[in-house]
Amino acid sequence: MIRLLSLWFAFMLMLYAGQSWSQQHGHSEAKAPALAVSAAFDAKGSLWLVGWHGPGALYVQRVLDQGRRVDDAKRLINVTGDAVSASGENRPKIKFGLNGQVLISYTKPLAKPYTGEIRMVRSEDGGVSFSEPFTVHHDRQEITHRFDSIIFDRQGILHTFWIDKRDQDLIRQSKKLNHRDLAKHYRGAAIYRNESSDAGLTFGPDIKVADHSCECCRIALTLDATGRPAAMWRHVFEPNLRDHAFWRWLAPNEIHRASEDGWQLDACPHHGPAIALASDGGFHAVWYGERKGLAAVRYGRLNDKGLPVGTPVALPDKAAEHADVFRQGSTLVMTWQFFDGQRSVWKAWVSKDEGRQFTSLVLGEHLGKHDYPMLVGSPSEGIWAIWNTDQGLRLQKIDS
Repeated sequence: MIRLLSLWFAFMLMLYAGQSWSQQHGHSEAKAPALAVSAAFDAKGSLWLVGWHGPGALYVQRVLDQGRRVDDAKRLINVTGDAVSASGENRPKIKFGLNGQVLISYTKPLAKPYTGEIRMVRSEDGGVSFSEPFTVHHDRQEITHRFDSIIFDRQGILHTFWIDKRDQDLIRQSKKLNHRDLAKHYRGAAIYRNESSDAGLTFGPDIKVADHSCECCRIALTLDATGRPAAMWRHVFEPNLRDHAFWRWLAPNEIHRASEDGWQLDACPHHGPAIALASDGGFHAVWYGERKGLAAVRYGRLNDKGLPVGTPVALPDKAAEHADVFRQGSTLVMTWQFFDGQRSVWKAWVSKDEGRQFTSLVLGEHLGKHDYPMLVGSPSEGIWAIWNTDQGLRLQKIDS
């Protein structure tokens, strides 16, 4: 089992490196629009997608209007020649501000492998036009600033999080270390963040959240019961355990261990977590890890500080991967994908009593290429499951 996992991760690392190098250097396979998208509802009940359209361009598209499928024409956004990371765990993001602003973030790969900048474009006219792209962090070294995540809090402050290697690079330079020796002095990367009180016009200082994050897994964000951000990410705990850490804006100097799988792995699995606020002020979380020799996506409850509550349970498919979670009222939904040996299957777990009992649903199957599944929702439009494929976008409303 361990040998098979090691071979699988080695393959995934080579595949990911090839994708990253191709995007950075403009190879032919990067010319077709990518399937990796993000989605968000605006205040009027319309669902918008953002994705990479091709070299130097993003697109936005309105696909739902108050529950009705519309699939408007894609609006292209010129990002002035920027390369854009748009595969797997790293993809453009879209969020709407309190006053109708549209913010899109993305990672721009730089010339050196695994380096990048977190970039944004913004719109003040509902997505009709967008600004020139700009870099959101103050540190401009040619190092890792990648895997961005963004969220607006209830006060309208924009919060940006990313994976950053400035601390690792400082140690490497000061001690003149090679890559192998560097790992003995600094585990993984770091999580950094900043805030913008004017919806992306200006940004505060770069603030370190934590040292020793995993290098290539997405950062999950949600709002806590007070309307402030909470974050969960894969973390490299001592000596080399890839579990998950949890952070809250309300207690910025506290980092809690959110999972206790005890997974010892000398590589990044490219498989980040997802979180959603629970009605009691805690959180629902899903993550991938190996626990006592069993690799699985698990669902667990966290308290309001991000500490585990009870024993996590594996999702009902052994091969489940890249799960998402969303709660609205007493309805809790998880979605994931798995490969059954012939095709990819898109499934959901739906609970009408916030996790006490679940119903398993098959939402779709696909033989071709596809993105990871995701969940979005709004108070007026309910919960929607999304799966982007090479045969088109699939949308499924989840009954609440």
